[in-house]
Amino acid sequence: MSSYAAPPRTVGRLKRPFGDLHYEVSGSGPALLFAHGLGGNHLSWWQQVAHFAPNYTCVAFAHRGFAPSGPVPSGVDPADYAGDLAALIDHLGFPDVRLVAQSMGGWTMLEYALAHQDRVKALVLSSTSGTIDRRGADPSGGSAYDAWLAKAEATIADGMARGIHPAIGEQAARRFPDLHLLYRSIDEMAGTLDKEKLRAGLRRTAKRTLGEFKTFRVPTLLIAGGEDIVFPPFLASAIAASLPCGEAETISDAGHSPYFEQAARFNALVDAFLARQRQEV
Repeated sequence: MSSYAAPPRTVGRLKRPFGDLHYEVSGSGPALLFAHGLGGNHLSWWQQVAHFAPNYTCVAFAHRGFAPSGPVPSGVDPADYAGDLAALIDHLGFPDVRLVAQSMGGWTMLEYALAHQDRVKALVLSSTSGTIDRRGADPSGGSAYDAWLAKAEATIADGMARGIHPAIGEQAARRFPDLHLLYRSIDEMAGTLDKEKLRAGLRRTAKRTLGEFKTFRVPTLLIAGGEDIVFPPFLASAIAASLPCGEAETISDAGHSPYFEQAARFNALVDAFLARQRQEV
């Protein structure tokens, strides 16, 4: 039996105007970068990095203000995220990239992809529409979104009163109590970061219309969790249908974090999507 060698891995800190941006590089091959959500950091992608590192150069980073990246005492503005990503990609010297975003990470990855369409070979948006206005993307004109939001807010409040993190949800917390505990532990690593102020910033900057994407040629896969109470899953297919190169998949028995809850199925969807883009080059 041949001996096993783990994929190469390095840890770095990139100097940015706010302080240091923490990142980790694992594996070899085409560049594949991951942007975490509000309840995460670079560790959130442990199941993806381990899976993809044999075939891709995986880069996971912690957004500014999220430990172990440097804090931002004045508060984090998500409008700065894409600039941090651009600096990181340039620092690592990648000629082209594939991007995977979860929830808040959609602000980072979508804005970068819009500004650098020639460098982005594939984009995965998990449980997010990034900077696209959600209600404006609702084909019903907003009525379906409003009904979903009212129900979701009540479900979140009830779950939080029982110690259930909304990014996992009751069904996943019941099925995978170990993952629920790990998710909460990673979330708490953010320490004193004012996440309510950051949420307000996310809402403020999610104003793009689908009409702005008529010439958006980046192949884009939207993945939704059928049990999501943070992002309306029906918007994934609606947005995908409006993109020139969009497609959507729903993992019916996943909540807001399908990459975390149903990693094998999530990874398989991303694997197949990336393989199709490589074949079409």
